[in-house]
Order: sequence, then structure tokens, then C-alpha cells
Amino acid sequence: MSAPATAGRGTRPAPAQEAPGPGHGRDRLRELARAAAAPVICATVLIGLLSAWVVTGGTGNIVAQQVQVTQAAVPMRAFAAATDPESPSGPAGTFLTIWNPGQKADELLSVSSPIAHRIVLIRRSGPEGPGTVVPEVTIPAGGTLTLTPFGTDVVLRDPARYENDATVRLTLTFRRAGRISVTADVSAPGTP
Repeated sequence: MSAPATAGRGTRPAPAQEAPGPGHGRDRLRELARAAAAPVICATVLIGLLSAWVVTGGTGNIVAQQVQVTQAAVPMRAFAAATDPESPSGPAGTFLTIWNPGQKADELLSVSSPIAHRIVLIRRSGPEGPGTVVPEVTIPAGGTLTLTPFGTDVVLRDPARYENDATVRLTLTFRRAGRISVTADVSAPGTP
């Protein structure tokens, strides 16, 4: 076995590093381009596929469903006998006109207001018919729903006295459109 070479005896000097030639910078750029090509191609293909998926409707409806309340009124109620002028008589109906410009039907699920703890959706078979509480009311696609105390309606049960106010705040909750707050005018009894 031979002993390892020691400095000064039988060693060769390390080869001198060559200075980069004129083509060395171009080689380095080619290597960088080759290394970046795969990720760039993958990203481009992925963006193209995602764009095609969105264009063909794969994401569903990207635009939020919108409904508009075009009319909102809460008529005044008749009061109890003069012996108790502070006690309002009965529930309060509403007049609401809701327009759905969307391409899909939506449902009014609930209504809330600071003047009433309980608000229900009622469907009547006629102006004098008894009302049935329903869980939602449908607003057709591209259509209008009119709610009145004489048919399908939003009824405020045992509301606080509001007849001296000019407006009542209502928050409507829809399945697709979410929550919409409106200011309903307080109108003469039985009118929108």
C-alpha cells in the first residue's frame, strides 16, 4: 500500500480553473430556460383548463343571485278602544314587490324587523281566506312576486307600535341572494 501523497512530495498542482469563454453566458441562459420550461408549460396548461371549465359553466353561477325589492310598505293598523290607546290591535301585514332578474328561481325564507320578534310568511287561498304559515315563498326566475295582506304575505306578529314612525326596517333572507335590508314606508291602513 502506498502512503498518501503529502504536500511538496509527489503531488501535482491543482489544475487552474479556466476563465469562462464568450459562449459561457449563453450556455447558462439555456440551462435556466430548460429548467423553467416545465413549470411554465404546466402553469399555462392548468390556466387554460381552468378557463375552459369556467367558460363551460363548470363552476356554476359565478355571479351572485340578485333580487330587488321594488315596493315595501307596512300599513298602519286600527287601534283598540280609546281606553287603551297605546295597545295596537292585531298583527301587521305588508305590501312587498320583489323582482328576480336572475335566471334561477329564488325563495324568500324569512323576514326580520326590530319592531317584531316573530314574523311569518303566510299563504292565503283568497282575500278573506284563512292563512297558512309556509316555510318559504318562491320568486320565479325573471319574474315578480307581490306580497299583500290579501294573499301571500309577510305578517309581523305582535309588533311594537310603529304607526307614528314614517318607516319600518325589514331584513329579507333569500336562499340564493342572501340578506337584503329595506326600509318600508308606513302607509294608510290597507294601502301600499
